[in-house]
Amino acid sequence: MTRTARFALDPAFTVGTVDPRLFGSFVEHLGRCVYTGIFEPDHPTADEAGLRQDVLELVRELGVTAIRYPGGNFVSGYKWEDSVGPAEERPRRLDLAWRTTESNRFGLSEYIAFLKKVGPHAEPMMAVNLGTRGVAEAIELQEYANHPAGTELSDRRIAHGDKDPFGIRLWCLGNEMDGPWQTGHKTAEEYGRLAAETARAMRQIDKDVELVACGSSGQGMDTFAEWEAKVLQETYDLVDHISLHAYYEEHDGDRDSFLASAVDMESFIENVVATCDHVGARLKSKKKINLSFDEWNVWYMSRTDAEVSALDWPEAPRLLEDVYSVTDAVVFGSLLIALLRHADRVTVACLAQLVNVIAPIMTEPGGPAWRQTTFFPFAQAARYGRGEVLDVRVSGPTYDTRRHGTADLLHATAVRAEDGTVTVFAVNRSQTESLPLEVALHGMELGEVVEHSVLADADPDARNTLAEPERVAPHAGTGATLEDGTLKATLEPLSWNVIRLG
Repeated sequence: MTRTARFALDPAFTVGTVDPRLFGSFVEHLGRCVYTGIFEPDHPTADEAGLRQDVLELVRELGVTAIRYPGGNFVSGYKWEDSVGPAEERPRRLDLAWRTTESNRFGLSEYIAFLKKVGPHAEPMMAVNLGTRGVAEAIELQEYANHPAGTELSDRRIAHGDKDPFGIRLWCLGNEMDGPWQTGHKTAEEYGRLAAETARAMRQIDKDVELVACGSSGQGMDTFAEWEAKVLQETYDLVDHISLHAYYEEHDGDRDSFLASAVDMESFIENVVATCDHVGARLKSKKKINLSFDEWNVWYMSRTDAEVSALDWPEAPRLLEDVYSVTDAVVFGSLLIALLRHADRVTVACLAQLVNVIAPIMTEPGGPAWRQTTFFPFAQAARYGRGEVLDVRVSGPTYDTRRHGTADLLHATAVRAEDGTVTVFAVNRSQTESLPLEVALHGMELGEVVEHSVLADADPDARNTLAEPERVAPHAGTGATLEDGTLKATLEPLSWNVIRLG
């Protein structure tokens, strides 16, 4: 069997156009994501609004688009009214989701101001509380946020200092309502009915809002697929997207399986698409439901229960601050590849989360901010993964894993930009061997390798930390050539690769 991995690219064979929202992220009132993350009024770099400018610079460099807020599990106890008006008058509340105390010093207006400072590409994605609240509170929030003026709620926003409407178009109808851990957890029938009622009411205010119904919190849930089917039976004509959430970690030293995590992610996506289309067929609808993969990441969840149960209602504690290795970053890049490979139906995706909490950006209170290893694949994909995703069918060596069966050593996709340039994103899952790559290019006028960027390290457990914030960074690959319509390159063991062709 050949040890070379091969595929062909042809602009006539595409998957779909990448929606910029595929490069979204997520800010939840959890741990230090908000407080001492993006918001720290006493920090040396803080602006007049208390936002850390060193963090803002890194968020812009990361290239995130839609930013989901305020949760996450937090939203199922969220009272939006607590988060508006003069900060000094906002109430302190217990957050049942994470056993912490929420000060509400950072709220809805601050979130919108943060997005504006990130840039025009940063779009709000607001979640409503369908755990402990319902239809009335959702449409009141929508009116406060989006109605121009002339009603009690819109005039209240103006009195609070925000003359212009927030213009929130994209709304999540609750969070992980299938999960028994969720405050206000519901059955699929209960949630489907509530989501439909909320969607109808929100569309009465604005028929053009985009709505995301809660899908399963993971493919391993006992109710998976049945949940989607029942929820969509109630909401199919009222919503635009259904959500998926998935997190991956290395179990018991089984790194081979961990490196193949995207096998599960792609299966999850394809199974949800099949379920959506089955419901559509049953309803005789021509509409297609798209997917919002609005929580995804590498997350060492096995540590979380002990962390949270030990808390006694502190404010913004250090929580879920995973420090990512080179191996984690390679898996992370593979998850990005999985999302791009399904860009025809995955039209929103949110990396959870943005700062400190299982995040690509870390901060020290009063101190510096730095990039985790996972920062680099995301920033590169957000920058170069815009355009048409080309159909990639890999032929090459495989390996066996305990959790995911047989997997390709090469995981890859390619994106063709409007100017005709092509970027290949590729992961070599082999821990020990380099992987020769050959890509046949058909019908494209490409003449050179512009760049071959590699994230790999002799130490697969190398990390960026407060003490060594620049220990890991991408380096230039060597030997990639483009001759006679064929790209040839060698992928280092356990590596994330970005090969740009012009």
